[in-house]
Amino acid sequence: MDEHQWLAQRFEEHRPHLRAVAYRMLGSLSESDDALQEAWLRVSRSDASGVENLGGWLTRVVARVCLDMLRSRRSRREEPLDVHLPEPIVSREDGIDPEHEALLADSVGLALLAVLETLTPAERLAFVMHDMFAVPFAEIAPMVGRSLAATRQLASRARRRVQGAANISDTDLAHQREIVEAFFTASREGDFEALVALLDPDVVLRADVGGVPAGASRELHGAQAVAEQALTFSHFAPFARPALVNGAAGVVVAPRGRPFSVMGFTVSGGKIVEIDILADPARLHELDLAVLDD
Repeated sequence: MDEHQWLAQRFEEHRPHLRAVAYRMLGSLSESDDALQEAWLRVSRSDASGVENLGGWLTRVVARVCLDMLRSRRSRREEPLDVHLPEPIVSREDGIDPEHEALLADSVGLALLAVLETLTPAERLAFVMHDMFAVPFAEIAPMVGRSLAATRQLASRARRRVQGAANISDTDLAHQREIVEAFFTASREGDFEALVALLDPDVVLRADVGGVPAGASRELHGAQAVAEQALTFSHFAPFARPALVNGAAGVVVAPRGRPFSVMGFTVSGGKIVEIDILADPARLHELDLAVLDD
């Protein structure tokens, strides 16, 4: 086995970990796969003979690729105030696909990924690398081109944002499902009071509908506004199919078998505190929803 073959084999062995790094950095499985492809091109052109910690080196290469992609994405986005949701990982209600287990370790829910979307690329890298993967700041600083002290500040700012905005979900999946099913029952029956009772007073709903007229992608706050929205779209409630969305109770709405939206719910303290809806047709088309087929 020559050095190139050896390196390719080691890269494949580390792929699950590297894909988990990329997913936390980019919030997209398709972009994560693109990042790993670019990372392999860079790795294959490098001399790894003197690398002592191959896993750490590969992680840094992937992180740098993701940082470049985040910066490029940020410069392209013309409507920064539009809601842009991360790409959900959808699994059957009876269990998470083994391929997704590493991606969803440490409770990487849609709510957390949505908060990460609000960070600057450098803040996101510093937080993800240090707080999620325990990479020392001394290794992160060269990636973001900052001093050690400035890199610590990046992670600190990101940490405060995450702690202040990310809700912690109840861990009882059966209880989550019970609340979500009650939400759709109330929606189908047009029961506004029941909907409000299921929602936290400060509930947040984020809807990403993609390439539509400005203002269609939006964020709603408060139980009454979210309940009113649920009633507006109540005709879709009968087509809600239970699924796991990033490991939590969620649904895929598919009238006549065609995916219309993926809805992720964050349930905390017995109330729905966040609803994240991906209804961008182009992005839905990219999702692997075959796992839901009977």
